[in-house]
Amino acid sequence: MQTRRLAHLLLALAIAGAAAPASALTQDELVAKLKAAGYADVTDIKSTAEGTTARATKNGKEVRLVIDSSGQVKERN
Repeated sequence: MQTRRLAHLLLALAIAGAAAPASALTQDELVAKLKAAGYADVTDIKSTAEGTTARATKNGKEVRLVIDSSGQVKERN
């Protein structure tokens, strides 16, 4: 019976670990990621309920960005 409980515990821990988001990017890593994606002048980086937000320029146009916990970058106007 103990072996079965241990197996269930290990399975639950494995599932929980797989579902946990990747560790958050540092501000420098985030800026580097955005620059690699073609954004420049990255400023006003803040953590909000919708994710990390920032302002940047791309193709000469100012954009508001939202970066979710999985690292996906979305432009908001």
